[in-house]
Amino acid sequence: MSTTPEGEPGVTAPGWTAADIPALDGRTFIVTGGNSGLGFETCRALAAKGAQVVLAARDPEKGAAAVERIRAEHPDATVETRVLDLADLDSVEVFAAGIHEVDVLVNNAGVMMPPRTTSAQGYELQFAVNHLGHFALTARLLDVLSQGADPRVVTVTSFLHRRGRIHFDDLHGEHKYSRTGYYSQSKLANVVFGLELHRRLRLNNVPITSVLAHPGYAATNLQSAGPTGIMKLAMKVSNRLAAQDAGMGALPQLYAAVSQDVDGGQLIGPDGRKEQKGYPTVVHPLESARDRELAKRLWDTSEELTELSFGLAAR
Repeated sequence: MSTTPEGEPGVTAPGWTAADIPALDGRTFIVTGGNSGLGFETCRALAAKGAQVVLAARDPEKGAAAVERIRAEHPDATVETRVLDLADLDSVEVFAAGIHEVDVLVNNAGVMMPPRTTSAQGYELQFAVNHLGHFALTARLLDVLSQGADPRVVTVTSFLHRRGRIHFDDLHGEHKYSRTGYYSQSKLANVVFGLELHRRLRLNNVPITSVLAHPGYAATNLQSAGPTGIMKLAMKVSNRLAAQDAGMGALPQLYAAVSQDVDGGQLIGPDGRKEQKGYPTVVHPLESARDRELAKRLWDTSEELTELSFGLAAR
């Protein structure tokens, strides 16, 4: 990996694509939400390079279908599906208990702008799936990851994190709920978590790299699965006119997962205008996402809500 100061742009390879992924034989990757969209493209690209891929999916039938699609294209691929429902912390516990080897965890799965819904534990769905489920999964896999080869945690966020704030006074939207506001909250939580995880791993000398990635504006089923009504129609039109395809959208998280030019604490996104399209490069997160008090409060709150501790000293 490169050795640039924390948060500073490192050297990236212009025009980097999945074809530039090195051989991954002997390495194990877990990709959440691997049955569709960015997750599927990530699984497919990793499997094509010889990685052992665990495709985590909420729906076992959709997971199995995704595995068959990959094997049809790459008959020798080592890929399997396992059930993981990030909206249920009990499912996260069961999934993690079955993992005994992993080198890279790609926290990719997400939900986007649904009507207000709650998780199995009663938390607002976007915050529960996009942040808390991945927070809990990372905590439960931390010891296994630390034994991996070049172990990494890649947390996938969105450029919409820049519009977010953490509503600590109404974390689950019980009093005033906005689909876009609470989506942006969850994506900001991803960034705050990924940066704070990097800081605590380094402080505690744990040999795991925490990296962030965002896809820009990529056309996936995420825009149609959550939104309803006029919002759903508007996103359908926007996808056709403005978005890049899921294969391009997956490149930043692939780069974050495999490139030796990546540093912990970096955010990888598209190199095009407004970071909406393009090839992977280092970009900057919202500056307030680096606020130490915000990070501590979110971390403590997340440990309380998940009833889990990373066991990583904060200072």
